[in-house]
Order: sequence, then structure tokens, then C-alpha cells
Amino acid sequence: MQKIKSLMARQGLKSPQESIADLSPVEDFRIPSKEEMREMREQPIDPQAEQEIINSIQEVYYSNDSFDMVQHELEVSKKVADLILEKQPSYVKELERVTSLQTNLQLAAVICTNARRQLSISKEDFTEASLGLLANQRRRHLLTGLLKSLRTIKTLQRTDVRLSEMLEEEDYPGAIQLCLECQKAASTFKHYSCISELNSKLQDTLEQIEEQLDVALSKTCKHFDVSHYTRVQLAYTLLEKTQTAMDQLHMHFTQAIHNTVFQVVLGYVELCAGNADTKFQKMQYKDLCTHITQDSYVPCLSDLCKALWEVMLSYHRTMQWHEEQDNEEPPPTTDEAGAADTEEAVVDHSYVKKKLEHGLTRIWQEVQLKVKAYLLGTDMSNFKYDDFIVVLDVISRLMQVGEEFCGSKSELLQESIKRQSVNYFKNYHRTRLEELRMFLENETWELCPVKSNFNIAQLHEFKFMGQSRSPSVSPSRQVLSSQDQVLSSKDQEVLSLFQHFSQEGNPFERHIDNKDEETEDVLASNGYESDELEKCVYQDYDSDSDVPDELKQDYVDEQTGDVPLKSASRETLRSRKKSDYSLNKGSNAPILTNTTLNVIRLVGKYIQMMNILKPIAFDVIHCVSQLFDYYLYAVYTFFGRNDMYESSGPGLISSRLRTTLNRIQESLIQMDSLGEGSSIVHSGPGEDRKEKVPSPHLSQLVVLTASETLYGLAQRVVATESLVFLAEQFEFLQSHLDTMMPAAKKPFLQQFYSQTVSTASELRKPIYWVVAAKALDYEQMLLLMAGVKWDIREIMSQHNVYVDVLLKEFEEFNKRLGDVSRHVRVPLPVSNVLWEHCIRLANRTLVEGYGNVKKCSNEGRALMQLDFQQFLMKLEKLTDMRPIPDKDFVETYIKAYYLTENDMEQFIKNHREYSMKQLANLVNVCLGSHINKKARQKLLAAIDDIDRPKR
Repeated sequence: MQKIKSLMARQGLKSPQESIADLSPVEDFRIPSKEEMREMREQPIDPQAEQEIINSIQEVYYSNDSFDMVQHELEVSKKVADLILEKQPSYVKELERVTSLQTNLQLAAVICTNARRQLSISKEDFTEASLGLLANQRRRHLLTGLLKSLRTIKTLQRTDVRLSEMLEEEDYPGAIQLCLECQKAASTFKHYSCISELNSKLQDTLEQIEEQLDVALSKTCKHFDVSHYTRVQLAYTLLEKTQTAMDQLHMHFTQAIHNTVFQVVLGYVELCAGNADTKFQKMQYKDLCTHITQDSYVPCLSDLCKALWEVMLSYHRTMQWHEEQDNEEPPPTTDEAGAADTEEAVVDHSYVKKKLEHGLTRIWQEVQLKVKAYLLGTDMSNFKYDDFIVVLDVISRLMQVGEEFCGSKSELLQESIKRQSVNYFKNYHRTRLEELRMFLENETWELCPVKSNFNIAQLHEFKFMGQSRSPSVSPSRQVLSSQDQVLSSKDQEVLSLFQHFSQEGNPFERHIDNKDEETEDVLASNGYESDELEKCVYQDYDSDSDVPDELKQDYVDEQTGDVPLKSASRETLRSRKKSDYSLNKGSNAPILTNTTLNVIRLVGKYIQMMNILKPIAFDVIHCVSQLFDYYLYAVYTFFGRNDMYESSGPGLISSRLRTTLNRIQESLIQMDSLGEGSSIVHSGPGEDRKEKVPSPHLSQLVVLTASETLYGLAQRVVATESLVFLAEQFEFLQSHLDTMMPAAKKPFLQQFYSQTVSTASELRKPIYWVVAAKALDYEQMLLLMAGVKWDIREIMSQHNVYVDVLLKEFEEFNKRLGDVSRHVRVPLPVSNVLWEHCIRLANRTLVEGYGNVKKCSNEGRALMQLDFQQFLMKLEKLTDMRPIPDKDFVETYIKAYYLTENDMEQFIKNHREYSMKQLANLVNVCLGSHINKKARQKLLAAIDDIDRPKR
């Protein structure tokens, strides 16, 4: 307490008691003075106040006139006094409390006064200064915010410059983000008049960005770049226009296809036109394609497919990009807003996926339409073979691209290329058949020397059969680069074209190789002399200009291993050593001619067409069969058609071979006399496949009548065996052809092989029979036999001279056959056929001679047996044939002389291979001596009955 008092003293405060003592005493109540009363009266009277006073008077004062007011007041006063007395203690107590309260109030007033005084001092000393600081701070804060706003406004005013820079840098997401932020900031500061028009300006800028973004999106259609496309898609995501972007993208791809093909074709058209005429730029694409020249057709098609590949590759990589984005897990959502965004993203991804999948077919359809218009814009019927093969290969590769692109079977491309292929192939085949006739008519049937291991797979035209991929362009023109060789093995997965060329390269890239680098190691190291080879290569053409290109390309220079002989001069051919071209009998090299090689090469080209374009497989195989048919018919016509064997050589032509020859003649050979140089003619309208060729004529340089050459045996061997070799190559190709032939047309192929190809070897009999019929002097032998006396009475131990003469004829034949084999290998089947024909003719001549005998004894029959046995013994030393042909034919006839009457009758019925004259001779000469005339007439009648159906 003392501390409190001392503190109050230091502050100038007084104690409560002191403060109360200072207070003036309360004034006593008093009666108002007159002046005061007068003032009160002078105050205006308020009626309402007076009425209230009257109303406050008790009613008892008005109750009656006798009311004693004094008494009433006294009584009242008494009651009041009683109450006062009664309440005196409470009053005293309350008065004390009031006094205490008054004291406290006075103390509180003092404290408040002191506090107010102290607060006033504090206000002067502290509060005013502090509030000033606060006010300054608040003002500073406001000014800072204003400065920030001004800076933001300044930045907004300069946004255009930065946006332009970002667009030049292709930072589209950043530009859009900046633009959106500026729009937000502009709406925040829209109360400033200086940026009142900024919102509209920013909206225009955003629209401009969208336009540039659309241009950037269109660039991805030709050259897809991951980073570029990622920025574009992110920009569209910021704009919340992912679906719109996908719609625009497909429109751009369609437009890119149109613009690309138009520019490629326009460039070639203007280049070939050689002037700056602008009329081409105003043409429709379909009309523009009709102005492509034949020389520029293939390179333009190649560049066209390259450009379309870039578009399709971009679309493929676009799909890959979206697939990779879909595979990424979406970020987890923690609130309703995040869940809504995720759901919207899922919807966008679903839309994009369906749109891209649908676009595959649409894009490929558009590509097909453009290529179809190009294909049908030019007539390719007069194209060179290699150029057309390039076209087929490019279209085949394009269809492969389409199948990998969207699984399409490329109906439009197949239809258009099939139409062109059918037209081209008909024209090409007509020309090839005419050339084949020319080759055959100029063919001298000299042996073309090839190696003993030669097979068609070594020829360039068949290289495609050994390649794993689809057939490429003609090997004589071009091959694909090593990058295009898609490797496949058990340990390596086969890559699709889009995987293999996803980063670099192009499946339509062509690399022209120098033909000098081609190798065909097919020529024999020992063959003809150079002059003979020159004759084989160039035949009878006077100059290189007269030699068809198809004929020249059949040889490859073995000295260098890679230079085709068609580019070699005659001097080069003459410079070869003689030892390079000497054939020997033991060589197993195939026998074929230059024309045979031409046919084989042509078949290879035809199969290439089939392999590339299977829809025309049947048409091609039908034409392939015509090549073989015409070659077979020509060989038969040149060497096998002879009226001699029709009567003298029964059974030389089988019914199957005869049917085949008749069919070829009816369906393929034009029998009208059209003269030299006649072209192929049609048999009539509506019979497109019945294109006929004039029957070929054997070259006048081929001599088949000289006995010293065995009647052209070398040429016959070359011709016949080359046909057999050709048939063997067709047999080798049968399985390959069968795989390409439509199922409905396979019976045609089977019939061709069973009824035509398999009959080639059967031509040996009629062709070599002509040689055998002239090689030996059978007429001389008959004359010698006619001079022999057969009705002898003694058994002879010495054979007749005609046997020695006949054996000498065989020895001479064997010698001349050996002479021929030194120039042309005579295969064992040919040798067997020749020996068989000669022996059969000799044996039938013996039987004919025996059948001319007028008189004969038993000893004479024994002499016949002796002569024949001597002939067989000597003949077996000359030939390896076993058994000897027609041996039983002679022996049975000789033994028939010993038959009885009854046995002879049965013999006549069982042995119809003998002529009626020979059988009649048996009856008249053999049995005539020991049977009566009636029995002889009976047997002759039986012979006549056998011969009657033949008449």
C-alpha cells in the first residue's frame, strides 16, 4: 500500500480521502425565491403537462365535499412516518452504502482524470509519431502495388514482341501460355483506361497463334518430327482443342497428298514440255497425268511413290506418338476438379484413337486414287519390258506398304494395274511370238556352249526366285540397295517396311547398276571355236543392227565374268582361243540353242510379271504355254514332219502327241499363206487368246539331205534335245507356277504339263526315224537278198553276203554317228532311239526280204536263221542295246515256216504285226508244198479277213 501511495505521489495523484476532502459540500434544498417563481410563471404553460399533474392527483380528494383533506394528509403523514421509522435501519444502512459508493466514484473520477492526463502525454510522445509511421508504411505499400501494376501494364503493352519471338522459335505452348496469362492479367487490370483495348488485341493475337499453329500442324504431314509435333499437341491441349486439332490434321494429310502428287507430276510435265507455260498449273491432276511422257513415266512414278511414302510414314509415326502417349499412366487425382480433367482427357484420347484408326483407310484410299489416276493416264502397252517391270515392282511395293499401313488389299491399285498389265501383256506377247518366229526361221540349230552345271537359276531373269522379298525390278535394270534387304532368320525378327525405314531410307529408292557388273557364269570353258561361237551368237545377221536385243543378251563374257557378249564386238569374239570352244562326247553340258535361251529368258520375264501381279497369272501362264507350244511345233515341223513314216513307221507318233500337235495347229498356227514377214493375226473377234502365228519355215542354211552329216543329225539333235531341255526347265518351274496359279485355273496348268510338256521327248521317235530311214541302204539289202537261192538241199555253214553288207552299213553308221558326236554331244537316249530305229528298220527289211522269197526249202530256212544269228552276233558288238529291237519279229517269222496247217491258222490270227503279203508268203511258199489247195485257200481267206478292216 505504501508503494502504491508513493507511486501516486510521484505521478501527482491524490488519495481518495484527499480527493473527497477537496470536494465542496452538497448544497441543502431550499424554497425557490419570488424571482424564481416569477420566472417559473412566466414560462409558458404546457397544457399536457398540467393535465398529467391533475391526473396524478388521487381520486379521494374529489370523492365528496365533506372530505377532510387535512385529516387525510395527517393520516398519510402518520403512515409515512411509521414507514420511515420502520425503515430507518435500512435507510441508515443504505445511506452508508451510498456514501461509500459516492466516495468510490469520486476516487474513480480522480483515477480517470489522472489516466486521461497520462494518455494525453503518451499521445503526444508516442502515438502520433507511430501512426505517422504506419500511415507512411501504408502509403508506401500502396505505391509499391501501383508500381507493380504499372510494370505489369508495361509488360502487357510489350507482349506482342515476345509473342512474335516465341512464334519464330516455334515455342507454341509458351506463346499460348503467355497469351492466356496476359488475358488473365488484362481482365485483372481492366479498371485502368490504358489497357481497356488490350483484351480484344490479345484475342486477335491468340487467333493469329492458332493460325500459325495450324500451319505448323500441316508441316507434320510430310516430315514428322517428334519434338515439333509434341509442341504442337501441347499447344492444342492448352487451347483445349485436341479434338479440333485431330480433325484439322486429317484434313491436312488429305491436302498434303493432293499437293504432293500434283507438284511431282507438274515438275516432270513442265520439265518434259521444255517451256514455262503456266497452263499445266491450272490443270486438274487427272488431266495433268496424261501429259507424262514414256521416258519420264518410271522416274515420275518412283518419285510419286517416294513422296506418298513420306506422307504415310508421317501418319504412321503420328499414330505411334499417340500410342506412346496413351500408354503413359495419367497422374493421380485428389479432388473433383482433377477427376473431371482426367475424365475429359480419357474422352479426348478415345476420340483421337478412333479418328486415327479411321483415318488409316481414308489416307490409303486417297493414295490409291492418286496413283490410279497416274497409272490410267498413260497407255503403257508400248513400254519396254524393263520399264514395265519397274512399274509393276513399284506398284507391288506400294501395295505392300498399303497392306502394312492399314491391312488393305489395295483393290483400286490392283484393278488399275491389272487393266494396264493385260493390255501391255497382250501387246508384249504378240511381239514376242513374232520375234520367236523370226528367231526360229533364222536359227541354224548350232549348239550354244554352256557349262555342264548350267541351270536357269543362273540367268538374271530368274534371280528373283532366290530372293526372300517380293520380286524386284528386272535384274538387268536395277536392284534395291542393301538397306532394302530385310533380313530374316530364326534369331532375328522380320522388320516391316515402316520399322525398317522409320528413320531414314525409302522402300522406293532405286539404284541403277551398270550392266557391265552383271554376272552370268553360264558359258563353258571348252566349247566351239570363236568363229562357230560368233555364228551361234549372231546367226546369219549381217550386222549388229540386224541382231535383235533379245538375241544379243543371251551371253556373258566369261573372261571378265561380268561383261555381256551383246556389248562385245566381233573382233572380241574372234580373239578367243580355239581351245575355249571344243566339245567332246563325254561332256554333260545341256544341249540348247540361242533361241532356247531366248525362250527361257522370256519365260523368266513372264514369271516375273506373274509373281509381281498375281491377278493376271492365268493370262501369263497361258502365254507361257504358247511359247512352249510354238517351239515344240516348230521343231516338229522342221525335223519331224515327213510323209515317209506315216506309212512305213507306224506307232512313231503316239495318240497323245498327235492330239497335242493338232491342238497347237488349231489354236496357235495361222495356216493361211501370208508370206514372209507376216504379223500375228487374230482368229476372230471375241477370241483374244486365240492369237495365231504363221507356221515357221526352216532356214535355208540348214541342210537335212546330206548323207555325210547323217541328214542333218547334229541340227536334229540340237533342236530336239533343246526342246527336251526346255521341257525339263518347265518341269522345274511347275511347283513355282502352281503356287501363283488361281485355284480355279490349276486344271489348265496340270493339263498343259501332262499333255504338252511331257510329250517333248516323244518327238525323238519321228525326228530320228527320218535319219534312221536314210542312214542305211535298205533297198540294196533287199536286192542282195533277192539274189540269194533259198531252195537249197544242203545245210550251209557260211552266211550270205547281204549280212556282211548290212553290218558294214551299221559300222559306217556308227562311224558317222561318232563324227557327229565330236561336234555335238549325242545323249544316250538319242543314240538309243537312232540304233533302235535302224535295227527295227533292218529287221523289218529282213522280214520283207524273207517275205519276197518264191521258193524255199527247209535248208533254206536254216540258212535264214544262220544269217540272222550272224547278224545279231556282229550287231551286239556295235551297240549296247539289249535286247535287240524286233529280234522276235524276225525269229518268229522264220520259225513260222515250220508250222502245221492248224498252227498257221492260229498264227495268222495272233500276229497281225506282219503284212498281208508276208503272211500270204508263209502260206504259199512254206505250206504250199505239204497242204492241199483248199486248205491254202482257207488260210488266205483268213488273211484277207484280217486286212479288210484296214482298207
